Amino acid sequence: MLSGVAGAASQTATVKKLAGKAVLWKAVNIEGRNLFQGPGGTKMKPVLDRIEFIEEEKGGHNKKYRIKDGAGQIWVAKLGREAKPETAAVRLLWGIGYMSEVNYLVPSITIPGKGTFRDVRLEARPANITRLEEWKWRDNPFVGTNELEGLKMMMVFINNWDVLDLQNKVLRVDGGQLHYVISDLGSTFGQLGSNDLPVIYRIGRSTGNPDDYVKTNFISGVEDGVVDLAYKGKNKDLFEGFTVENAAWLAGLLNRLSDRQIRDSFRAANYSSSEIEQFTLGVKHRIAELNREAGINDVTAD
Repeated sequence: MLSGVAGAASQTATVKKLAGKAVLWKAVNIEGRNLFQGPGGTKMKPVLDRIEFIEEEKGGHNKKYRIKDGAGQIWVAKLGREAKPETAAVRLLWGIGYMSEVNYLVPSITIPGKGTFRDVRLEARPANITRLEEWKWRDNPFVGTNELEGLKMMMVFINNWDVLDLQNKVLRVDGGQLHYVISDLGSTFGQLGSNDLPVIYRIGRSTGNPDDYVKTNFISGVEDGVVDLAYKGKNKDLFEGFTVENAAWLAGLLNRLSDRQIRDSFRAANYSSSEIEQFTLGVKHRIAELNREAGINDVTAD
């Protein structure tokens, strides 16, 4: 999807001035997707034998460096606790058809002049991708569609507690299609806030913590055809009003993922064997919740 040899950093442009088909999600062969390699496959895997430091990336709460690898590809290296959960989150979303960035988790990398770091997420900056402005959750071409409602539900599914417009990006691919992606999925697979009160909702949040992830629920229940998600935190109104039909659409995608694919998402993020099993059980439990509330007979993956 996001392929090609990377070159200089893509320039920033404005979405409204560019023509192109807007794409958030597309129907794919879910069963055939390799969630270990992710959207970049084996072709775009970073070549780590020679790394060149370009510059420090500004913005965000995590240290990031722009680098060039041995094949001349440009990457943004993200350090810190968000690297592993973001790698897994991208794979799950991409696995069911959502547009995604290309990323890989490298267990160790030495960046000249900066040091040697462990568990670093590398996100590609291909030459054929132009990074545009952010897209807004409440104002975009997909409002009211299963695709957007499914993506919102997935934010609660993966316990993303940092859902903001500024985390979203439109990517213009090869001068044509406009891919709507979530560019920052690091605050995931832990625990949401403990309540819905301003500022105080931050209490209890965590990231990349399998113990926290497996003990939290996804869905509170269904009333009058509306699915109530077990979400606590900021922007709560984004995660309300989902219909049983929205839930059934998303469940139909997630049910096609095998146990192996789910495990591979976390294996790609360099989690330990026990953590992989915990996360996998957590994901399967949430799929079962979704099936139950959508009125779908539970599906047992291989």
